[in-house]
Amino acid sequence: MNLADLVAIDTHVHAEVSCCQPPDLFGREFDEAADKYFGTVLKMGRRPTIPETIEHYRERKIGFVMFTVDCEANLGRRRIPNEEIAEFAQNNSDIMIAFASIDPHKGKMGVREARRLIEEYGVRGFKFHPTMQAFFANDRLAYPMYELIAEHKLTAVFHSGHSGMGSGMAGGGGLKLKYSEPIHLDDVAADFPDMNIIIAHPSWPWQEQALSIALHKPNVYIDLSGWSPKYFSPELIKHANSLLKHKMLFGSDFPLIRPDRWLEDFDTVGFRPEVRPLILKENATRLLRLT
Repeated sequence: MNLADLVAIDTHVHAEVSCCQPPDLFGREFDEAADKYFGTVLKMGRRPTIPETIEHYRERKIGFVMFTVDCEANLGRRRIPNEEIAEFAQNNSDIMIAFASIDPHKGKMGVREARRLIEEYGVRGFKFHPTMQAFFANDRLAYPMYELIAEHKLTAVFHSGHSGMGSGMAGGGGLKLKYSEPIHLDDVAADFPDMNIIIAHPSWPWQEQALSIALHKPNVYIDLSGWSPKYFSPELIKHANSLLKHKMLFGSDFPLIRPDRWLEDFDTVGFRPEVRPLILKENATRLLRLT
């Protein structure tokens, strides 16, 4: 990345529309429920393609990490290919980094795919969504994948806390929030100290768990995506301004939260001036080994 030219690095951006395969309309009600819950996509009119997202971020001089969410085993919905995202990142390396997403239920075949994506496509990390993938982060079924990530000293980002996905649907769409309680990541952080872990989102209603784990484990970070900063808890802001100032990362959750909206609110909620550049770019630069 051209770090000197960037005002920030967004560590949490979703690939929503494939350019190489038609959309899978199976489970479309999950998208519609999320659009209603967040409201952002409804205002935009539709979900953006990957090239449109790249242009959106390049115009704003914001670097970003992009991934899909592989929940094929639990939801039966076809994912966007990891290879597609990685190829866009290779061709736009001044602004974009690719993470992959592989459902841990895919077992040894999933680990084979992960190794190929690292070695042949240069992916820099992996995205897990315990609620949508229906597994606890410390379930041993995922450990072979973690071993590979740790072997390469890469990063794993885990959804935590409440989820807009399934919100408002009958039975929450069958999705269970229990899987995304952060405490399960404490085992993972202890067992894989060479794997960087990002606890994604303010982890409501378990925020204190995430803060405690990040304080205790050197390899654990927190991204601030999925919420407007004006809704952050005082406890989260207090720790971001002090003990965890080197552990907090800017993330938007685009397209569900726009970076413009996040950054505008970030300036108004009490983050200290000396902490802002850490959150916006410097912590991600160090975590992702961009220098």
